[in-house]
Amino acid sequence: MPEQSATARGVRRAFVDFFAGHGHHHEASASLIPHDPTLLFTVAGMVPFKPYFVGEQRPPWDRAVTIQKCVRAGGKHNDLDEVGRTSRHLTFFEMMGNFSFGDYFKSDACALAWDFFTTRLGLDPERIWVTVHVSDDEAEAIWRDEVGVPAERIQRLDEDNYWRMADSGPCGPCSEIFWDKGPEFGADGGPAHGGDERFIELWNLVFMQFEQHEDGSMTPLPKPSIDTGAGLERILAVLQGVDSVWETDEFVGLLATIGEISGIVPGSDPRSDVSQRILADHIRSSAFLIGDGVFPSNEDRGYVLRRIIRRAVRHAWLLGVEDPIMPSLADALVGIMGDDYPELVRNHDFVRDVLDREEQRFRETLRSGLAILDAALDGLADVGTLDGDVAFKLHDTYGFPLELTEEITAERGMGIDLEGFHAAMSEQRQRAKAARRDAGTGTGAADLRHVLEAHGPTEFVGREVDESDAEVLYADDEVVVLDRTPFYAEAGGQVGDTGTIGSSTGTLRVLDTTLALDGLHRHHFEVADGAVEVGQTVRASIDADRRAAIRRNHTGTHILHWALRRVLGDHVKQQGSWVGPDRLRFDFSHYEGLTDGQVAEIEDLVNAEVLDNAACDHFETTREEAEALGAIAFFGEKYGDSVRVLRAGPNSIELCGGTHVAALGDIGLLKIVSEGSIGSNIRRLEAVTGAASIDRLRSAEGALAEAADLVGVPVDDVLDGIRKRVTEAKELRREVEDLRRRAALGRVDELADAAENGLVFRLVDGIDRDGLRDLAIAIRDRDGIRAVVLATAPEGGGAALVSAVSPDSGLDAGALVAEAAKTIGGGGRPNPSLTIIGGRAPEHLDEALEQARAAAG
Repeated sequence: MPEQSATARGVRRAFVDFFAGHGHHHEASASLIPHDPTLLFTVAGMVPFKPYFVGEQRPPWDRAVTIQKCVRAGGKHNDLDEVGRTSRHLTFFEMMGNFSFGDYFKSDACALAWDFFTTRLGLDPERIWVTVHVSDDEAEAIWRDEVGVPAERIQRLDEDNYWRMADSGPCGPCSEIFWDKGPEFGADGGPAHGGDERFIELWNLVFMQFEQHEDGSMTPLPKPSIDTGAGLERILAVLQGVDSVWETDEFVGLLATIGEISGIVPGSDPRSDVSQRILADHIRSSAFLIGDGVFPSNEDRGYVLRRIIRRAVRHAWLLGVEDPIMPSLADALVGIMGDDYPELVRNHDFVRDVLDREEQRFRETLRSGLAILDAALDGLADVGTLDGDVAFKLHDTYGFPLELTEEITAERGMGIDLEGFHAAMSEQRQRAKAARRDAGTGTGAADLRHVLEAHGPTEFVGREVDESDAEVLYADDEVVVLDRTPFYAEAGGQVGDTGTIGSSTGTLRVLDTTLALDGLHRHHFEVADGAVEVGQTVRASIDADRRAAIRRNHTGTHILHWALRRVLGDHVKQQGSWVGPDRLRFDFSHYEGLTDGQVAEIEDLVNAEVLDNAACDHFETTREEAEALGAIAFFGEKYGDSVRVLRAGPNSIELCGGTHVAALGDIGLLKIVSEGSIGSNIRRLEAVTGAASIDRLRSAEGALAEAADLVGVPVDDVLDGIRKRVTEAKELRREVEDLRRRAALGRVDELADAAENGLVFRLVDGIDRDGLRDLAIAIRDRDGIRAVVLATAPEGGGAALVSAVSPDSGLDAGALVAEAAKTIGGGGRPNPSLTIIGGRAPEHLDEALEQARAAAG
């Protein structure tokens, strides 16, 4: 391969061009956020194609080629702890793959892979080894007899060469291609018996040819498929003649930047090399994850991203870098990979900002965490063990990495109670929110798949009509499937339609509509009367008024999204939505709460669009054309080659498959009713439109009228009336408090005269905290009084103690009520001459006074 092509950019281009030349459709990399609910991240090239392999969707092409962004950090697929310590492990990597969906199979897959490696890339065939599954005589024969690989370089492996998607579903043997780095890297013997660092896997060819059933039996698939994955970074190391992925061209550029910032030349010290490599890897994973819509948080994907960023910052700290480094590394990454990943360029400023904020916050955490850890270690003996709960508190509350705690304690000759730490961690995990949900299974799933195969997806006619005739294709006790339907199935945040399905033999009330498999609409029902049977012609009718309200709210979310970006900035991205008939909910990325002024400005922008009453154009086009038009994709939605675009007036154009109004004036007034945080860097707005806005206005007017009536003024003067009443109430309250204080101070003589040996311990009723303080001081200042401890239960709730001592008493006011403070469930700042304690348990005041009396001796 020409030297200029042996770069990351050159190999990406060569791979795509090679397979495109062999009839493969080039599909751009999917997002790192998969649609598979069982995965945190896209971990392999086949993940976006899973619906095709399991039969949920029909593939739009017979063969495809991709270079897929992947992240393995967190969950079952986790390489995080290995990064920087080995020559090849990464959290972010690029998986090159070619796929056949029932088209070619083993012979072509093996021949194409060999041709690309040996002819297109020019790899030495004498250094290539192949493994096959122990049962796969066919694959071995293909490699040996058709491709020409010597038999001595073909080995058989067991489980390592068998692929399963899950306990049931598509499966099959696989074949791996290895590169022999040479005798200096370990023992000979091939991949099966030689050194792990010598024989490096470069490409895995998966032969999906069986369906595994729940009882363990297997049957051949009617259309066997191919799924392959080749690690770009490992192939680059081979092509560029270097020993590790860290020495390949794009990593060399990143490491050079890290060396300049840290002042440490890469390769000068093994420990600093590990930290520099971790930084280089983690800027890739964090930048791409943020660009794809993941935000640092304390749950799920956001938690993993936060851990990656904080791990990078910790290693920058170990390198002695005191100023933020992640924004500068993001700049370098865009310069290196931006040409091949234009989304990096588009999201550059946003990614930089998120990284900067997260790093600044964690650097403060590092400082405070170190202070807490130092204090805890100073309290131990010269050689001891740090309590596991302390280590977990540092980890969980302050985000202080356990490995950093371990390193610091080791430097002091101490250890950590890891068992206690992991026990605390286990308890926390049990409390954590579950992030998985079951999908694609349930009663009737196999029957529904047969319906899909026999009849295709449900024809949705609900954009044109509210009711239609249809044929019943499937029915059970809960669900009906029709050949065509006006019922919208829940998707993209829009709730499913309700209505009725009726035939000559019965009527069903449709309670919800959802999607099953690829485009089958499930109508969830309860029986109104009679029964509906498969094969019947029925009349399907939606609740048209409910749909109209949903349309108003759904188009409202699009205009709201535009207004948010206009007011807050282009970093705002949708993070989720819910659109029902009574309200809409919109989740979006932003760092801080909205001000009242910003909320008002957003409402004004939306309602100005509504008043202009521009037409809405909802049309179908290709994904490429939609992107050319500048259409924004909504978070969490699946998009194929054919997409629907909503142009809602002159300013909003977004991909959306939901239902929408014909013109913006149909939305009616939009009113934001709440705004708040639902997680780190994620905000949520709720709003109403149309008649719901009028209802809310009427409710507010009613409350205003009632308030005016209560304060006895006209509605127009209600604020002045309330202010006047509040002022009067405050004045009256002050008068009452003053009278109570005077009454209490009038008891000074009484209480002082009751002193025993110069000590006064009394419960006083009808007085507030300030009055209690003044009374205690007045009693203390009387001749012969050494100490006073007074208690009360203030009218507002709680308990109060005041301790005052004379200068020559030899007593300490704080010490007198130290135990008493615990008894009433409170505390205060001890002062030798005057201590005031607030508490929560007035029922224990008598006991507290006795404790103070005992403390006085």
